[in-house]
Amino acid sequence: MPVRKPSMTVAAPCPLWRRLLALVYDLLVVVAIVMVVGLVCQLATAGRLIDTTHGTVRVAWWYRPLQAVVVGGYFLASWCRGGQTLGMRAWRLRLVSAAGGPPSLRQALVRLALAALPLALLALVPYLGMRIGFGAMLAAWALGLMPALLDPERRALHDRLAGTVLIRLH
Repeated sequence: MPVRKPSMTVAAPCPLWRRLLALVYDLLVVVAIVMVVGLVCQLATAGRLIDTTHGTVRVAWWYRPLQAVVVGGYFLASWCRGGQTLGMRAWRLRLVSAAGGPPSLRQALVRLALAALPLALLALVPYLGMRIGFGAMLAAWALGLMPALLDPERRALHDRLAGTVLIRLH
């Protein structure tokens, strides 16, 4: 018996709560990706990825950018090839362009950059402490998601600026 794909004609805007639950699922995937990349890097550097010889913890300069590229690659590949991450599949969501077709690579890159921008606020942690740096990041994400409560298509700020829509499949 052939497998039926969800029809795009029965799509509705995605409510914020559903978007957040899909994000929790994707967070588990991101943790797994970070762990695997960390293990591969530890093996590749013979355990010298992290240096603690002078009483401080120093990570190789290339490690954090590599993690960002690999995690970003997961989201870009998922959005551009089918419009769904694993969390979005579980909650029956799909990312589409504002015109209803698949998002372009440019749209996916803009969406990724804007959605990840609050992570830059974690750079404040060494200066202001963990509570303030983490709180600033969460506040920035909340502000970016707030438009989804008012927009008729339930688009967050990064979706509005990227020209994408997160839809719920029936």
